[in-house]
Amino acid sequence: MVITVIGLGLIGGSLAIDLKNRDFASKVIGVDNNRNHAGTALKRGIVDELASLEDGVDKGDLIIVATPADAALGILPGILDRCGNKVVTDMCSTKGNIATLVSGHSNRKQYVASHPMAGTEYSGPKAAFSGLFDNKTAIICDRGLSGAKAIKVVTQMYKALNMKIINMPGTEHDVHAAYVSHISHISSFVLSLTVLEKEKNEKKIFELAGGGFESTVRLAKSSADMWVPIFQQNRDNIMVVLKAYIDKLNDFEHLIASGKNDELYMLINEANKIKKILK
Repeated sequence: MVITVIGLGLIGGSLAIDLKNRDFASKVIGVDNNRNHAGTALKRGIVDELASLEDGVDKGDLIIVATPADAALGILPGILDRCGNKVVTDMCSTKGNIATLVSGHSNRKQYVASHPMAGTEYSGPKAAFSGLFDNKTAIICDRGLSGAKAIKVVTQMYKALNMKIINMPGTEHDVHAAYVSHISHISSFVLSLTVLEKEKNEKKIFELAGGGFESTVRLAKSSADMWVPIFQQNRDNIMVVLKAYIDKLNDFEHLIASGKNDELYMLINEANKIKKILK
């Protein structure tokens, strides 16, 4: 199978590496409007050749859109216009707007809305590596709107990446993503800004930073090019989550300020129940 990967960053690059190494793809065609990214991907052997968007769609059997969410919205209709019997999927972490955009397209059945729940705080083809997706979860959204062949191909792709596959409606996906992914990044960005604003001596930050701080603030290294579009496209769900998060922050502020240690113990013990879920 010839696959075309559009967007040669961490996700697209890591996909290309493993789909080729694991014999899912016989050839990988890369598309990226960032010439430096495209050149790096070709030089590293992540892709076998580079192409324009149109040529990439025409040459590939499976078209994988691994661009930021706003870029995906801009190019998906055109990809579906010329895809014919080819299979198209995307890697975006928001699904509502995309679902609306393609809902009436004549080639909708060739498209599978999906989201591999994997990543790091780094971006670009230099960050791509083999094994990023191993033992992670891939979500296929609105399965019934895709054709049987398209579902089969995308399922086989995720199995080649050693991923667990679950199905859910796109609207439900966006709610869950806001809670388990998007709020985590906002929290990390805010913590980073708070520390940087109050602690001007960067050397002291690094000297004092322990494992807890590093793991909590790690996501603050993530790219604005990726996350601003995600926050905008999932704004309604994120606002609900932010309100709940701020309410919990206010609870901690009140209990600490008023010295209500018994209630603070109760709140922390309640939070500890996450251990039963995340082992």
